[in-house]
Amino acid sequence: MKSKMLVGAGLAVCAIAWAAKDPVIMTINGVDVPKSEFEYLYHKNSQQQLKSQPIEEYAEMFKIYKLKVADALANKVDTLASFKRDMQTYRNDLAQPYLADSVLINKLVDEAYRRNGEEVSFSHIMFQKSMDPEVNANVRNMADSVRKLLVNGGDFTSLAKQWSADRSVQTNGGNLGFISAGLFPYSIEKAAFDLKEGDISDIVESPVGYHILKGGAHRPSRGSVAAAHILKLVPENATPEQEKAIKATVDSICDVLKSDPSKFEKLAAELSDDKGSARSGGLVGWFAAGRMVPEFDNAAFALPLNGISEPVRSKFGWHIIKKVDEKGPKSYAEVRNEQLTLLQNPQDERYTILAKDRTRRLSEKHKASLNKETVERLRERARLSGIDSTFYAEFGSAPLCKLPLATIDKNVLTVGDLLKEYPNMKSAEGGRAALVIDNVTERYFAKNVDDAEIDWLFANEPDFHNLMNEYRDGSLLYEISVQKVWDKASKDKEGLQQYFEAHRDDYKWNEPRVKGILIQTRNDSVADLVRKRLPELGNDTIVSTLRKEFRSDLGIERVLVTKGANAMVDNLMFNGLEVKPSIANFTTYFLYNPVILDAPEEYTDVRGMVISDYQTALENAWINELREKYPVKVNEKVLKNVK
Repeated sequence: MKSKMLVGAGLAVCAIAWAAKDPVIMTINGVDVPKSEFEYLYHKNSQQQLKSQPIEEYAEMFKIYKLKVADALANKVDTLASFKRDMQTYRNDLAQPYLADSVLINKLVDEAYRRNGEEVSFSHIMFQKSMDPEVNANVRNMADSVRKLLVNGGDFTSLAKQWSADRSVQTNGGNLGFISAGLFPYSIEKAAFDLKEGDISDIVESPVGYHILKGGAHRPSRGSVAAAHILKLVPENATPEQEKAIKATVDSICDVLKSDPSKFEKLAAELSDDKGSARSGGLVGWFAAGRMVPEFDNAAFALPLNGISEPVRSKFGWHIIKKVDEKGPKSYAEVRNEQLTLLQNPQDERYTILAKDRTRRLSEKHKASLNKETVERLRERARLSGIDSTFYAEFGSAPLCKLPLATIDKNVLTVGDLLKEYPNMKSAEGGRAALVIDNVTERYFAKNVDDAEIDWLFANEPDFHNLMNEYRDGSLLYEISVQKVWDKASKDKEGLQQYFEAHRDDYKWNEPRVKGILIQTRNDSVADLVRKRLPELGNDTIVSTLRKEFRSDLGIERVLVTKGANAMVDNLMFNGLEVKPSIANFTTYFLYNPVILDAPEEYTDVRGMVISDYQTALENAWINELREKYPVKVNEKVLKNVK
């Protein structure tokens, strides 16, 4: 089954099915327009008008609109690659709210809000994952073995130091302290918040590894604080003497602040070793529990507003901390807005949860399933010999290309369809190659299930159907108008001049205008060189050529101005006062080939007006051509019944 994309033949098929549900109001070049589509656009247009438009008047506008669409189809605008891409993007974007499961989304938002009101502590042992699923299977087995030791009374800290891939384990024994929601991947966060103190989790898989968690204490959220600090770094290999000297420096800074707290920002800027925050007076911004090292976190939250701490030692060195601001846990509205954005991020684990749930839900609706035997055959072949040109040659031709890969609404997708969609898969043999097959087949299946649902929406959801039709016809209308009117009017110099000559009397001025080329130069010497060069140049190339040759020594522009509109022109043509050139540091200006015109002499003198009028003339001629070219039949009885 191939996606119809709601363009070309696919749209026509769906439109016929839809039109059968309501009467035909008119037929344009053999294509029926259902009453529902006309009513939708008529009412939408009426809402945008100050005064309601009579139905008969709108019907005439609608006929012209549809005639132009018919001409776009006759000119195969709908077959352009750019048009197809644009339609596909709009179709998919428009469908997203329909495809989403609001119940599951609300459940995830509510879950995030509950955690927003709590802080939890936990410990973990991490086992690093690789890109090879076969290696990961062994890593998972190792994690299972360690978990059994823990469940049977093994010491968590000792086992963490022995097995955990988290480097911080050697100093914290795997204990990550208190955290707030949103700090860790969803799978880890869920386990940490769900565990009771002392409980050992099942194996938790995150994007980076396998984890064993031990539950810690729970407490109400303290919200978040904004803090600033002055940091004096202590090297890892610092001697006792160095440590003592650094501490003495910190103590002296602290003494100054005790006598004058207002000096905090100044001292931070001058003395802090954290140069990033020093530039803003030591400010490190807002943070909630778990985002800073525990010593910093505890001290900052414990301070009163605008309070300054005693020196605090962390693994980085000595801090003097100031609490700048504080606020409680986020409101439900804040959490919801934040979470709805996060749920659309493919990097968030819940994005995958929602995507898989959508595929499951829509698969049930459309009786869709992957053929496990075919997928396993592809996996095994990839695992043994890799994915390369030989793989494509083998499965891209008969008989293997006809192997059934999936069924959706009784339509069969084959291996050949898959390989056409993904023509550039490559992988060496082994578990990674099998994983590529898993990922690609799942992605292909999910996409086609989505397409089946979107096709269903077009056939059954009036709002979706009408918006798609409106966007499609609007895009066709735009493209054909560019070809037939807009581009032609703006680029047809000969046609524009002819139109101007035929309608010269339509373009009048109330007062004369000076026409010429205004040139400003850095000095008289440059001006002399420009004057010598001018006779050698064609009128159309003067401006571009001189700009290129004289660069920053010259300013040049074509002018067509009335008296009083340009002081330099007034000085040169009407004996006005001498003025400084408009370009700084330029001393000389003059007009080349100036003339005073009582009326436009060529279309470029009134270019904007001529182009606009020429477009109107082309449009009217085009409409007359369309009326002759494409038959129109209006069902007056149905038209009278439009509400």
